[in-house]
Amino acid sequence: MELGLVGLGKMGGNMRERIRQAGHTVVGYAHEADVADVHSLREMVDALAAPRVVWLMVPAGAATQSTVDELGDLLSPGDVVVDGGNSRWTDDARHAEQLAAKGIGFVDCGVSGGVWGIQNGYALMYGGDAEHVAKVQPIFDALKPEGEFGSVHAGKVGAGHFAKMVHNGIEYAMMQAFAEGWELLEAADEVTDVREVFRSWQEGTVIRSWLLDLAVRALDDDEHLSQLRGYAADSGEGRWTVEAAIDNAVPLPTITASLFARFGSRQDDSPQMKMVAALRNQFGGHAVESSK
Repeated sequence: MELGLVGLGKMGGNMRERIRQAGHTVVGYAHEADVADVHSLREMVDALAAPRVVWLMVPAGAATQSTVDELGDLLSPGDVVVDGGNSRWTDDARHAEQLAAKGIGFVDCGVSGGVWGIQNGYALMYGGDAEHVAKVQPIFDALKPEGEFGSVHAGKVGAGHFAKMVHNGIEYAMMQAFAEGWELLEAADEVTDVREVFRSWQEGTVIRSWLLDLAVRALDDDEHLSQLRGYAADSGEGRWTVEAAIDNAVPLPTITASLFARFGSRQDDSPQMKMVAALRNQFGGHAVESSK
C-alpha cells in the first residue's frame, strides 16, 4: 500500500525504511529538506492515491495539532490519519472529532522500539474504530516485530497512547531499579567487578531483560559511567501516568518515585537536603557542610 509519513527523525526515518523493506511505498515529508521525499504536506497528499493513510511522527502538542489542522484541509472523506507520536491520550478524542467532521478517520498509535526498531521491529499499541484500523493494518504488520506478539488493537480512540503512556511509566520504574542496584554495587567494597555482575544476570535470572542487556552495553562502553553527568530528562509520559493514576485513584508509588528521582537529578545542590541537614543539626547537633 501507499503511506504518507510526516516526521523523519530518529524514529520516523527508520520506520520509513522498515516499511519500504516490506514492499510498501512511503512518501515522507519533513521540514528538513535533505531527508524529505516531498517539500510540503500538499505535495505529499497529492502523491498518494485515495483512500489515503497519513502517519504522523511529530512532537506532541502544538506541532501535532497544527499538522492535524493542515491535513484536515488537504485530505478527503475516507482517508485516515494515524498519530504515532507521543501525544497525550486526552488529545486523541479531540483530533478524532475534528477529522470525523470532514469524514476523515483517526487512529492513535503508541510506538516503542527506539533506534533498534528498524531491525527488531516496533511494538505497536493502537486505538480507534475497527474500520479505520483495517486500512492501516498492512503498515502495522510491516512495522511490528516478527512473531505472534508486539502489536495490539488496545481499544477505542485514545487507548493506544494511554497504553504507551503506561508502558513508559513502567519503563521509568524498571530503569530506576537497575540504576539503584548499580549504584549500590558500585558503593560496596566487597564487589570488585560490577559490570560483570550485571553481565552475569543476562542468563537464568528473573530480571533478565532487554533493559538489562542495554545496561551491560552501556557499561561496556564506559565501565563506571564516568563520562556521563547524572542528569535524566523526562519526556512527559511519566508525569501523565502519575496524573492518570490520581484521576483513577490507582496507587503508583514505584512509578511516581522514579519520576521524582529524575527531578532530583537536575539539582546540583538539593534545596530539600538543605532543610534536612538544618533540622538534623537543630535536633541532634549533627554536623552540616558549608555551601562555600
